[in-house]
Amino acid sequence: MKFDRPRLRVAQEKSAFADGSSRWTNRDLDPIPLHRRKWGVTSLVAYWISDAFNAATWEFASGIIAVGLTYRESLVIVAVSFLIISIVISANGAIGAIYHSPFPVLARASWGFWGSYVAIISRIILAIFWFAIQTVNGSNSVTVMIGAIWPSYLRLKNDIPADQGITTNGMVSFVIFWIIQFPFLCAHPNKLRWLFMAKSIIVPIAWIAILIWAFVAEGGGKIFEQKATVSGSQYSWLWLASLTSTIGNYATLSVNQSDFSRYSRVSVKWQLLYIPMLPIIFTFIAFIGVAASSAGQARYNLAEIPWDPNVLISHWSSRACRFFGAFSFALASLGVNISANSLSAANDFAALVPRYLNIRRGQILCAILAWCLVPWKILESAGSFLNFMSAYAVFLGPIAGIMAFDFWLVKKRKYDSLALYHPDGIYRYSFGGVNWRAIVAFICGVVPSIPGLINSVNSSIDVGVGVHPYQFGWLLGFVGTSLVYLLLSYIFPATETLIDRAVLPDEIYDGRATVVEGVEPDSQLAGSDEEKNAMRAGRDADSQEKSGFKKFVTNLDRFL
Repeated sequence: MKFDRPRLRVAQEKSAFADGSSRWTNRDLDPIPLHRRKWGVTSLVAYWISDAFNAATWEFASGIIAVGLTYRESLVIVAVSFLIISIVISANGAIGAIYHSPFPVLARASWGFWGSYVAIISRIILAIFWFAIQTVNGSNSVTVMIGAIWPSYLRLKNDIPADQGITTNGMVSFVIFWIIQFPFLCAHPNKLRWLFMAKSIIVPIAWIAILIWAFVAEGGGKIFEQKATVSGSQYSWLWLASLTSTIGNYATLSVNQSDFSRYSRVSVKWQLLYIPMLPIIFTFIAFIGVAASSAGQARYNLAEIPWDPNVLISHWSSRACRFFGAFSFALASLGVNISANSLSAANDFAALVPRYLNIRRGQILCAILAWCLVPWKILESAGSFLNFMSAYAVFLGPIAGIMAFDFWLVKKRKYDSLALYHPDGIYRYSFGGVNWRAIVAFICGVVPSIPGLINSVNSSIDVGVGVHPYQFGWLLGFVGTSLVYLLLSYIFPATETLIDRAVLPDEIYDGRATVVEGVEPDSQLAGSDEEKNAMRAGRDADSQEKSGFKKFVTNLDRFL
């Protein structure tokens, strides 16, 4: 059959935002219309509970304790870290809740159309790598699950060379977990809220049960008697470095929270809920990790604390407990991989090549590229590379700062949602589609941390006191970049982008103000006849699904 390029293109419809060109948008990048905003308060809370319960959060305290601090200090650091990052997440998430566009599109307002690629590419690299690594983590849980049902699975003959960093059963588990993720990669984000709700119920129950076991079995172990082994200036620098490391794990969502908040149908004020909620949830999970790991060491007389939950679970005598315990961590990895990595990468891919990639294709591409990275080998042999990926937060702090301060202070919350989709509009800026103020501020925020970043990747390179700025690189980058950006924006204002009133997407969607229970009458649907029919079909399909338990949860969601 003759290769036909047009068949590879995603559906392109001339909408209220697209001008018929597919260079800068497609249906998935357009603002979410009113009838497709499904996320209420319950969905938003479930999303964050789902995102918090994962193995990385469980292990937050391990790295902090390993450098010489106590469990108390580790929990304080986790709480302070998420208090800081939750404020930024709320600030940038509010932009999506107001304008209902994804992060790659909203970045155009502060970076310019072509300048936004700096933020998009920085984010997409991290998303792909962490998707691959989280898939390995999930596959390790699958190995424990299968081993609990079929013990011989753990003794399968290994035909893979040792230097590859994976065994035969590990590879089989990786394939199984990768396949399990695939249906969720093909689902629309509105449908995924049910995954997050399920995970936010199942996983917390399982982990609280593990916490109870930890205190019933060994009283939490001996880690609660530990004292700090560092003092003075070393203590202070380690405290800051641990703070930066913890923030770095969720620095990505401080940048692209709008990818999810764009589906919100509740008041933007609900984004403030994250500020008290996130520190409490993440600190509690870190405490579970400390108590359970310490109890496991004491109960099984292990030489080292089993910080990896899969290692802890593998020592349990009950096969049923091993299976369901590992299942909770596999589900945790699945949820966070979709919410924090694949969906983010998909939005970024769609923004780079909107003619050929939408959210579904972008997620599938992310999953395919995960194989190309050979993540099991990275985890086995390239500790310095993982240090670099963790250190990548020094780039994300400046990006988050530019976007937040541009919206709240420079533009005073006034964006033109239509201009975000037209490259010749007000967000072209005067430098060929690049806001040079953002670029200069970004460089100023990143450069001080570069010496320390180099040292973290290759410790043989001595950078002297240059390592210290890197130890609080996210904070330095966020604050420094924000101040430089504000200064440049006030001295050299981009006056064409400073508008008198905000232009919201609902205004562009032509008369969608009157809504009955969140659904517009057919007469108010804008667009072509084909688009109207698609909207009606989607609306009818959604209404048919809302029965039984889903109907109960939906009504509760509306009530809240």
